Amino acid sequence: MGQYVVLPSTPSTDCGRFRAAVAVRRIQGGDGSPRTLALDKTFSSREAAKIIAVTQGWFQTPMPTAAAF
Repeated sequence: MGQYVVLPSTPSTDCGRFRAAVAVRRIQGGDGSPRTLALDKTFSSREAAKIIAVTQGWFQTPMPTAAAF
């Protein structure tokens, strides 16, 4: 599977709100280019946008499978 780095971004809009965007990059064994995701919704604070960006980044990483017993 490998390990991933989640890189959130919270650019501001012209009206003073913030967008949530995230890049997910595999540390080892990947092709080196990150997967990027930009959300359409805007947020009133940078912190709210960052929380959503990080959460969406986690959703983009594969979950480890449970060991069979």
